[in-house]
Amino acid sequence: MCLLKALNVQHVCFLKYRDIYIMTPTTINEIQDELIEDFSFFDDWMAKYEYIIQLGKELPLIDEAFKKPEYLIKGCQSQVWLRADQQEGKVHFTADSDAIITKGLVSLMVKVLSGHTAAEIANAELYFIDQIGLKDHLSPTRANGLLAMVKQMKMYAIAMNS
Repeated sequence: MCLLKALNVQHVCFLKYRDIYIMTPTTINEIQDELIEDFSFFDDWMAKYEYIIQLGKELPLIDEAFKKPEYLIKGCQSQVWLRADQQEGKVHFTADSDAIITKGLVSLMVKVLSGHTAAEIANAELYFIDQIGLKDHLSPTRANGLLAMVKQMKMYAIAMNS
């Protein structure tokens, strides 16, 4: 742990390969780049939508106790609940939605932003949305909902950072 602090490594992911643990930094930009690469494997948008739906199935779900109006994201056509919790200086998001595509979209955002500091989240430039072509392939109401998700996640981070 002291070595990690000396190297100023804030986000670390350990991968196991043949009984050896390999340390790899995991920043918001690295996660975005990984998603861009993942999406590049799909030839058409039907396959990309299926991938988004699959990501929704892996979403860390919000506890049923928090499915209240105060956790609903305003601006989404579907119901989307989002909760932020800060533990050991890192913000962790849980969410859920009543629509499968929207659940996948919020899962994308959770995957990128969860587990980082509030300052990192508040200052993150989320370029992957444009790079994977998401904005161009969502209906206007879903695109507005996605922007509302981003705004709410950043608002949570700003509030936790003050």
